[in-house]
Amino acid sequence: MGAYAIRRILATVPVMAVVAVIVFLMLHLSPGDPAAILAGDQATSDDIAAIRGRLGLDRPLLQQFMLWLGQLLSGDLGTSIYLNRPVLGLIMERVEPTLALAVSTMVFAVLLAVPMGVLAAWRAGTWVDQTIMALSVVAFSVPVFLIGQGLVVGFALTFDLLPVQGFVSLGDDVVAFARHLVLPTISLGLVYTALLARITRATMLEVLNEDFIRTARAKGLAEPRVLILHALKNASVPIVTTIGLGIALLIGGVVVTESVFAIPGIGRLTIEAVLQRDYPVIQGVILVVAGVYVLVNLGIDLTYSALDPRIRY
Repeated sequence: MGAYAIRRILATVPVMAVVAVIVFLMLHLSPGDPAAILAGDQATSDDIAAIRGRLGLDRPLLQQFMLWLGQLLSGDLGTSIYLNRPVLGLIMERVEPTLALAVSTMVFAVLLAVPMGVLAAWRAGTWVDQTIMALSVVAFSVPVFLIGQGLVVGFALTFDLLPVQGFVSLGDDVVAFARHLVLPTISLGLVYTALLARITRATMLEVLNEDFIRTARAKGLAEPRVLILHALKNASVPIVTTIGLGIALLIGGVVVTESVFAIPGIGRLTIEAVLQRDYPVIQGVILVVAGVYVLVNLGIDLTYSALDPRIRY
């Protein structure tokens, strides 16, 4: 187990190195000049050149990369061009809303999708199975922003049951914190629930046809015990994989959801930085998100060995 964990941890190092190179080149080779945007429409070429020199954008690309890499290795993500504040501080200020939304969405989706998938597989071919799969197709097909707008109209504007926009910190008011998360969580979680439910159903169908399931039933074990302790446990590896891959889906959905519900999270910070061509902020956000995604997948890999001891060998 220890050797397997060390191998997986070491494998994340080149992944992050490649991500850093791609992020730097993608931003610096794309059209647009942050110096020109910062200088304004009335700026002269000399003004733009002065700003480029102050920001270090007039240096060779390789030199810019080496300076940025040196800062990165020292734990410094740089300074925002427009806000003139450390990027790491800006990200930390926006972590709580995004983390709260991501965790609540993950919990909502897993608690709803896994039982739905198990039930659909258990009642395969019946109206229960067909209804669950039909709802999954609809939920997965509708865009996140459209679901969000529909929830806002129905639960906030029409019936005035839940707040439309904003975010309240958990430390300020627990009830308000939960109320502000309900609509964003459902909006983002429905798509993820649909995907996870379909994967759970497909995996459970394969396991339910195995010989050991028939043996368990022949021994007279209760059906819930067969479904949960025997079938679901052996079907857990693909399900856990889907949960890990769903992090990427959440990252993309968070940007849209935070915009619809005016949540001051990392998603909105990213949009603002892209519109302003704020290179340090964009690079910092992408690297942090990529690091989180790599760590989540590392955790999923280590979970494999706990669920199925054969994997560690």
